[in-house]
Amino acid sequence: MGISERKEREKQDMIKLILDEAMKLFIEEGYENVTMRKIADRIEYSATTIYLYFKDKSEIFYSLLKIAFDKFYESQLSVQNIPDPKERLMAHGLVYIKFAMNNPNYYELMFILDDPVTKMNCPEDWQTSTRTYDLLKKNIQECMDAGCIEKADIEVVAFGLWSLVHGIATLMIKRGFMVPEPFREYLIYNSIQYIFSGVIMK
Repeated sequence: MGISERKEREKQDMIKLILDEAMKLFIEEGYENVTMRKIADRIEYSATTIYLYFKDKSEIFYSLLKIAFDKFYESQLSVQNIPDPKERLMAHGLVYIKFAMNNPNYYELMFILDDPVTKMNCPEDWQTSTRTYDLLKKNIQECMDAGCIEKADIEVVAFGLWSLVHGIATLMIKRGFMVPEPFREYLIYNSIQYIFSGVIMK
């Protein structure tokens, strides 16, 4: 390995260390209570070192959100090859919950942590989160076009389904210990079936 390759690897390792520890701090203490100095103390480096990689904590937070939403979007794409729109929409709900359970820290940053995004300067090109919601609306629209869902305001249907699935996901990552592990998959799958049966026509 050459000098340039080694330096690049060291740079990426440092970025990952900063992001990993910052994510823990954001979840433990909330966005407003985290400072660059606190992040530096956590990784046992000076704050000056962190400023070599990120200009402020907003940039760190957005970097984490981008990683999270990219992973989230990729997980949703994994079910888009299902030809039946009804089955695809239900699989969409299941993969949403699976992502939350497999990535609880990312999910908390995205949807549970007290809305720090409204307190930060949003990058002009910030569209990472909207494409996941657009994908949900696309699947709902295809269900409507196929006659699986009664035609209605797609924003209302999308928000309603998202809220219900988000509720299950949040309960599982916050209170999942209350559900015996062998029973979780059964409970999640049948809950989705029950919720969607009220929307999807036979």
